[in-house]
Amino acid sequence: METNTHTSPDQETRLRLFSLMLACRGLQTRAFDLFMQNLVKGTTHLGTGQEAIASGFGAAMREDDYTFCTYRGHNHTLVRGVSMTSILGELMGRDCGLMRGKGGSMHLTSVEHGAMGSYAIIGAHMVIAAGAAWSAQYRESGQVAVCFFGDGTTNIGAFHEALNFAVIWKLPVVFVCENNQYMEYTAIGDVTAVKNPAADRASAYGLESILIDGNDADVVHAHASAALEKARQGGGPTLIEAVTYRHGGHSRADPGKYRPDEEVAKWKDYDPVKIYRARLLESGIAESVLEEMESATAARVDAATETASNSPPPPLEIAHQDVWADGGVAWRN
Repeated sequence: METNTHTSPDQETRLRLFSLMLACRGLQTRAFDLFMQNLVKGTTHLGTGQEAIASGFGAAMREDDYTFCTYRGHNHTLVRGVSMTSILGELMGRDCGLMRGKGGSMHLTSVEHGAMGSYAIIGAHMVIAAGAAWSAQYRESGQVAVCFFGDGTTNIGAFHEALNFAVIWKLPVVFVCENNQYMEYTAIGDVTAVKNPAADRASAYGLESILIDGNDADVVHAHASAALEKARQGGGPTLIEAVTYRHGGHSRADPGKYRPDEEVAKWKDYDPVKIYRARLLESGIAESVLEEMESATAARVDAATETASNSPPPPLEIAHQDVWADGGVAWRN
């Protein structure tokens, strides 16, 4: 697995990466707290421990690029510029939410920010991302679609269909497998014929096998930048497997007891936020600068929580909006 062998980004980029990871961690931690207070509607699938992947790509993507992600998509949505208030509001079912409280944790979408949806159907968004990439290619817009998915998706037919057509048509799309090593409650290695579920299958489609440390933001950012540039220059798709680990269970309903305690402890010690903070200190950035960033992030989380908590639930009159093509039920009668 590749570690940090690339040229280090400049200080401005590194501080941007750290800022994004802090925001993601703060959002996920607060989402957990709100869930435990019974203020989140439904369950949540948190990306705590996986912040380096979303942040590395978020810092490398263009404003008009497309993001497609799974139900574990809070981090990916946030790094595209969506407000923390609207994300927390959506989780809490409030009118200030990104979908006015109607979508919940698993359906975050903001076309304005290029966040083209969080998909609860495993693998469904891979072919949709390929379609968005085909649109960008046809329009010669220079946009790239980036599709994030879990390790379990690699055993779904849509994974192979999307890769096949992306290669045939040389689509400007980057497929990113966030291999947190567990599907739902099952270790990916227990049900998959190859060791690296995405990287070991890349050659079947004529793609380079890319396996990286998904907890190292510098590594992620370097590979993201290279893959995005390749796609913009007409070089076609890239498949990246980023190895990471979710700190909690599959969802908030899952205590995650099927994972060995020593395994969880080892990965929590290799925390992407913690290791990046240490790297920034080693590079000469003052402790006071990092503490100020952490304080600012904490204040931002508190302010977003207060605003979302004080927002009313969505009005009943919008219950049938966004359900049918014309926004209502009249056509059925």
